[in-house]
Amino acid sequence: MTTTTSATSNHHLSPAFPGRAPWGTANKLRAWQQAAMDRYIQTQPRDFLAVATPGAGKTTFALTLASWLLHHHVVQQVTVVAPTEHLKKQWSEAAARVGIKLDPDYSAGPLGREYHGIAITYAGVGVRPMLHRNRIEQRKTLVILDEIHHAGDSKSWGEACLEAFEPATRRLALTGTPFRSDTNPIPFVTYEEGNDGIRRSSADYTYGYGNALSDGVVRPVIFMSYSGNMRWRTKAGDEIAARLGEPMTKDAVSQAWRTALDPRGDWMPNVLRAADQRLSEVRKSIPDAGALVIASDQEQARAYAKLIREITGHGATLVLSDDSGASQRIDDFAASDDRWMVAVRMVSEGVDVPRLAVGVYATTISTPLFFAQAVGRFVRSRKRGETASVFLPTVPMLLGFAGEMEVERDHVLDKPKKDGDEDPYAESEKEMDEANQAQDEDTGEQEQFSFEALESDAVFDRVLYNSAEFGMQAHAGSEEEQDYLGIPGLLEPDQVQMLLQKRQARQIAHSKKKPAEEADLLELPAERRPVVSHKEMLELRKQLNTLVGAYVHQSGKPHGVIHTELRRVCGGPPSAEATAGQLTERIKKVREWATRMK
Repeated sequence: MTTTTSATSNHHLSPAFPGRAPWGTANKLRAWQQAAMDRYIQTQPRDFLAVATPGAGKTTFALTLASWLLHHHVVQQVTVVAPTEHLKKQWSEAAARVGIKLDPDYSAGPLGREYHGIAITYAGVGVRPMLHRNRIEQRKTLVILDEIHHAGDSKSWGEACLEAFEPATRRLALTGTPFRSDTNPIPFVTYEEGNDGIRRSSADYTYGYGNALSDGVVRPVIFMSYSGNMRWRTKAGDEIAARLGEPMTKDAVSQAWRTALDPRGDWMPNVLRAADQRLSEVRKSIPDAGALVIASDQEQARAYAKLIREITGHGATLVLSDDSGASQRIDDFAASDDRWMVAVRMVSEGVDVPRLAVGVYATTISTPLFFAQAVGRFVRSRKRGETASVFLPTVPMLLGFAGEMEVERDHVLDKPKKDGDEDPYAESEKEMDEANQAQDEDTGEQEQFSFEALESDAVFDRVLYNSAEFGMQAHAGSEEEQDYLGIPGLLEPDQVQMLLQKRQARQIAHSKKKPAEEADLLELPAERRPVVSHKEMLELRKQLNTLVGAYVHQSGKPHGVIHTELRRVCGGPPSAEATAGQLTERIKKVREWATRMK
């Protein structure tokens, strides 16, 4: 993969593309867009894969390139393939603004003379691939495959794209998240075999979140994580209680997570209230800032909208995927200064509402691709210094995704052969698997039964920013929580980091019980205080769970008993909320116990 870091200065258009772009593209390109254009014009490839982080401006790049190819008669028409009906219309509208007319309602037959091409969905291609192949064979065509990873969503879609677009003169593939959890090859993507024998997708141009953040193209994201006590009843009638974020079985994690998201409990109302307070703070700097709840299903989306009205006194825009007016509702919300929108899946990808600055991740979808696309709804920057805030439950997998926002990934075509070759996203999954084995309450029965959520509460757990963790466990509405909710809405990335460090230090100073190593840190200036990254915290928790698991076999004691004893001897909260120092002390203690038994 070729990774290119853009410069921050403005570039003039290349000699082959002088002055203003043809077809009315008025604005100057961003540095990365111009660099990608230059590379394309220099190489003139038939296939080109551009990977750019959500919010970076892939649409502008693609339409500028389409304009250049039309202007220089390399192609005679354009076909845009998008994941959804809403995005198909959005592409058509964006193209019209630069003088390229795309028909978003094309179904069959000759294309109207006033159009330069069509916009269709992957599903539409899947229904009639030969129709589109025939059109492409008749005229030289540029095919723009938006979020091309969707061509691997089903084998039939991939095969249809191959059949329909194989004769195309040029193909431009775009994605913000090229990685997929499966190993289905994506059409028109080049895979290169590494030294480990594993084939990975190879992009022609990459512009990652880290580069975009440095350039001020996207906003820094502050993740607000909330834990809490959950209680639910299985179909068999058993009542189970657990704390969100503690080591537990995979099924228990799922059910605790779903209990937290139940609108009848206290977790969601408290998190929505905190998110609304955060929105009010952001709107002091960004008056039209909006917030979005991404819900699991339509029933919960309606319930969340009702909660928002009760909490704020104002209604929320409700967007449901089967509603024929959904696209118009999104457009209306984007053009307004209303505070809240609640939606199910359709706004997770590509939908452009630049004023969204606060999000609540209230869905149980746990793939890295969906998470990255969902967070991508909040990172589009309109002016320097804007920040985004995303509220999420304390679920190890989600915290892993949040902690590695800046890591660039490719689509891996082959399954890893060695542990060391595994995708870094699997780290949180491995930790959860080990936690499954480290929970004595695991009966294996929960998976086969449905459950009933009984009650939940919300506890402000931690803040994740730039791969580091800040904050301490505190009840919703506490002074500690308010300290983080009040972070200004306009800050440079390094200012966010420094402010979080100072607020964490202040909270530690006011804590009645503070570990010695944390007290010593307070003597250092905030900018010199070491920060433990999220990945390092994952490693510490993983190491502790592994040692406890080994000690179980030595001592014969259940996992839960050992964890409780470690907390009694060493002090501190459950391991999901413990500091790095507290985890280190527990690791030392369990090693000491194991040595004595030998």
